Amino acid sequence: MVHILLHLLVPGVVALLFYRPRWRRAWLILAAALLLDVDHVLATPMFDPARCSINFHPLHTYWAMGGYVLMLFPRVTRVWGVGFLLHMVLDYAECWQLGIIWPQ
Repeated sequence: MVHILLHLLVPGVVALLFYRPRWRRAWLILAAALLLDVDHVLATPMFDPARCSINFHPLHTYWAMGGYVLMLFPRVTRVWGVGFLLHMVLDYAECWQLGIIWPQ
């Protein structure tokens, strides 16, 4: 539950700090990065509290993260790229709490 709250609160803080004039719009886009978790429906079980999402689910792979980094360059996709990478950082923090330092 705390993890999901972080996926909503941290984007709000980032939006306020870096996108001040249009922070609400930026927050909605950054928080919408939670949609990346749609790939969890492909896993069995769908939710496993002892599983690290990084490099397990298709949209959480290192290859996908490379695509999210590329999204930082065009201005049109930059906020989405920031949101997706922020999502990966928050998911990595959960892996770290599980004792997984470098997900395989």
